[in-house]
Amino acid sequence: MDITSKPSNDSFKHPKGLYVLFTAEMWERFSYYGMRAILILFMTTDVAYEGLGLTTETAGAVYGLYTASVYLMTLPGGWLADNIFGQRKAVFYGGVLIMIGHLILAIPGSPIIFFTGLAFVALGTGLLKGNISTLVGELYSKDSGAKRDAGFSIFYMGINLGSFLGQIFVPLLAEYNWHLGFGLAAVGMLFGLIAFKVYSPKYLADIGVEPKVKSAGVEKTSSNTSISILIIAIVLISLFLLQFLGYIDVTTATGIAQALGLIIVLITMGYFINILFNGGLNTIEKKQVGVIFILFVGIAIFWSGFEQAASSLNLFARDFTDRFIGGWEMPAGMLQSVNSAFIIIFAPIIGALWVKLAARNINIRTPLKFAVGLILLGAGFWVMVGAANVAASGTKAGMFALILTYFLHSIGELTISPVGLSATSKLSPAKYLGQMMGIWFVGAALGNLIAGLIGGNFDPENVLEMPNIFLNVVWVSVGAGIIFLVAGPFIKKWMGDVN
Repeated sequence: MDITSKPSNDSFKHPKGLYVLFTAEMWERFSYYGMRAILILFMTTDVAYEGLGLTTETAGAVYGLYTASVYLMTLPGGWLADNIFGQRKAVFYGGVLIMIGHLILAIPGSPIIFFTGLAFVALGTGLLKGNISTLVGELYSKDSGAKRDAGFSIFYMGINLGSFLGQIFVPLLAEYNWHLGFGLAAVGMLFGLIAFKVYSPKYLADIGVEPKVKSAGVEKTSSNTSISILIIAIVLISLFLLQFLGYIDVTTATGIAQALGLIIVLITMGYFINILFNGGLNTIEKKQVGVIFILFVGIAIFWSGFEQAASSLNLFARDFTDRFIGGWEMPAGMLQSVNSAFIIIFAPIIGALWVKLAARNINIRTPLKFAVGLILLGAGFWVMVGAANVAASGTKAGMFALILTYFLHSIGELTISPVGLSATSKLSPAKYLGQMMGIWFVGAALGNLIAGLIGGNFDPENVLEMPNIFLNVVWVSVGAGIIFLVAGPFIKKWMGDVN
């Protein structure tokens, strides 16, 4: 019998390479999120209890700088993969740097050792994160539609399985010794490296071996020097003026974080302008790159609220939440695993939903999914406004408030993050694919930076201000969701046939 007579048998099957990438990313996220769950808690713990003893404001700024750098580094990581290494080598080299970083964090010592470890993790993640997502996209043809989205949802489930396990075991071990927790994160990354090295030659074939520029059959082009100089000049002049006028102070961690936020915005805008006018794109490609910029703004807003899970919400869990189960008090960092648990449960359901709706010719386009995700983010923080009011009255809030918030955020995440990743991979011009995936994570960098700065405003001594902090996030996220709803038809027109 001709095998082409049975196409339906493969309609829900995915390439085996997906599960290789699933496993590698699962262990990388075990290391990253496990460490992140204890990061701000370690930094704000008194030196007498083997913490760093930083103020909440400084710790929040450092947290924002670190998590922003993790994702910001994906842009040069994408360029290196596109032009020099290829995605496969970039992922492996990145994993090695991440493991070294966590091993450094496991060494007790001065803050210099600690910050060196963070730098290694940030550099390694910059090489790995965007490029492993690019490999997932390369497993599918651009016209695979909902199946491609489902593949990214499965991949996303692997991310959250690793995150769930990391945020359970790393905080538990850190209860006995902070540095044992950091060391466990290194072990997780080692497992990911082994899985990727052993199975990728068999199941990924030649995907990601050659740099994109070479495999696309185009010559490497030198960067436009004048544009680069102009962008750098604008950034430096802007920083000088803001420092001179007293709006920022780059001698403090908070000032550096604010300056980095400005740098991210200006460089990203300059990058898009350069690509649009000097990137050799046709009209359709320019419109699709414009959509990527709009999605960049949306994801930055989403992560600025969502990533407060490890900053303001983590501090709220430690200081203002009743975490007792019977006679045992759950470590505050373990509550971070709730989000991952919800993703594990609902990722396959949401992924299957997109496929089934598409089979009935009901295609929910990306702008609507973004709108839903942003509004759900706001709904979660509306719950936290109520919990903060309880804490302001002098009573610890129950864990249910945080659990409900994480549930709403998790469903919102599923309607935005894997869908946005998939859309970016489909909208990107071939020769800029790695860089555009990097830009997607630069949006995450900006959001993480803002989340850290907001977390730095979380003052345990000023409980009455907490409801207003959370309420501001509600207005911004819901407002952004409404804008995506209204602008949806315009965005869909520029996306063309891409869902």
